[in-house]
Amino acid sequence: MVSAASESESVRNRKLLLGIGFWVQGLRCFPWMGVNFFLKDGMRVDPSTLQIIQNSSNLPMVAKPLYGILSDSVYIAGQHRVPYVALGALVQAVSWIALAFSATSGASFLSVTFYLLLGNLGASIVEVANDAMVAETAKQPSSSKNSKSSSSGALQSFVWMASSIGGVLGNLFGGIAIDKYSPQMMFFAFGIILCFQFLITLLIRESSLNLPRSPPNTGFKKQLSELFSALKKPEILHSISWFSLSYAIIPALTGTMFYYQTQSLKIESAILGISKVFGQAAMLLWGVVYNRHLKLISSRKLISAVQLSMVVLMLSDYLFVKGIYQAIGLPEYIYVVIFSGLLEVLYFFKILPFSVLMAQLCPPGCEGAVMAFVMSAIALAFIVSGYLGVALASYVGVSGEDFSGLPRGLLIQAACTLLPVFWASYIPEDVKGKAKKEN
Repeated sequence: MVSAASESESVRNRKLLLGIGFWVQGLRCFPWMGVNFFLKDGMRVDPSTLQIIQNSSNLPMVAKPLYGILSDSVYIAGQHRVPYVALGALVQAVSWIALAFSATSGASFLSVTFYLLLGNLGASIVEVANDAMVAETAKQPSSSKNSKSSSSGALQSFVWMASSIGGVLGNLFGGIAIDKYSPQMMFFAFGIILCFQFLITLLIRESSLNLPRSPPNTGFKKQLSELFSALKKPEILHSISWFSLSYAIIPALTGTMFYYQTQSLKIESAILGISKVFGQAAMLLWGVVYNRHLKLISSRKLISAVQLSMVVLMLSDYLFVKGIYQAIGLPEYIYVVIFSGLLEVLYFFKILPFSVLMAQLCPPGCEGAVMAFVMSAIALAFIVSGYLGVALASYVGVSGEDFSGLPRGLLIQAACTLLPVFWASYIPEDVKGKAKKEN
């Protein structure tokens, strides 16, 4: 029986570890803003090359199930989550600091790509361990009468908000720093922050987190078998399939829009930073609103509503590029700050209700592997989406100087985004949805 004092301490330690982890995860937009401008202005890449590098550097994210199985089955010094967080933070710190020095002395495409891959490898290891701890805690009944985080999604909302706060600060300071400092300084500063995360993580013992324990070293093959068994369940397989396809089917035009805003519209980097801050603030607000008002609504309904909202904003982008809003007197920078900032993060709104659903469906004992597989599928979907976006930009004839085909590309993008709504029945009704119907 866990005492109230012991549980209170474990909750504090979990919130400290996960809060810092997700905050730093959200803060990753800070150095990545520097990466975008370094590739565009320092290495003079075109929009398609920029988008290819952005998406190819996410390839380590696809191997998340491997990291999840390792953290589920291989204990380090009697711990199977915290050491992986520390390892991932250290790998990221090394990669960003090395990139800072490499970029200063004249970096090649190969070295930049390598360090970005290494950084995302470390980030993916941290994310897998953190997601597994969230999933494990969400299944854990609390001895406190007032604590219902396992059923309400409170912990998911907490880490979501921590990530959003990191995103707000990262984009705010990123927009300011890119005008005053070099991208290399931004890379170095983020590397130092990761060093602090590494040191703080070393001070936290996993035993103080009160996580459910499974037998250590249960074996890689056994964990792999349990993952396959979990994926054979229709409600899990159908959910992951729909969710990943709902991203993969959308041809992303992020690189093209970045060039359109900076080259054609001459939007200043500070405005782009404010736009991203607005988006992250919207994510933070979404976490609060979800936790207070939306957590009892069916995940299927929420995810479908977000998908439809994405379609609406993409059609709004079409009107913007066609000059409709400018004709009625709406300044370009206002649209970029509000609507572009919101659309950029709206892609991720679906993840919060979906993570709550998956925490309910995930079998005990392989939370790390299953949640890692989910995030791996999403990462792969984003990569496919990015490559499709490059193909679409080429098809409609968009380049770094010619954006005449962009409106047609945006219409095709909106049509592709609408398609998954017709398959929303593949998302199963979760526990809260069924309980609501029964009542």
